Amino acid sequence: MEDELFVTADTVAKDFKVSKGFAYRMIREMNAELKAQGYLTVAGRVSRKYYLERIYGSKESRNV
Repeated sequence: MEDELFVTADTVAKDFKVSKGFAYRMIREMNAELKAQGYLTVAGRVSRKYYLERIYGSKESRNV
């Protein structure tokens, strides 16, 4: 669901066409990045906003 606050491993696995185990590894990596920036994280889920920024990049990184 697009209005959900978090993305789960099922969504990551489907979007990238990878195994669910690898999707969890990707989520752990993104959560580690968020934690290093001082954000609270939820195991097995990642912020939808951060997930989309990491996939498509932010407007600032695209110089739009």
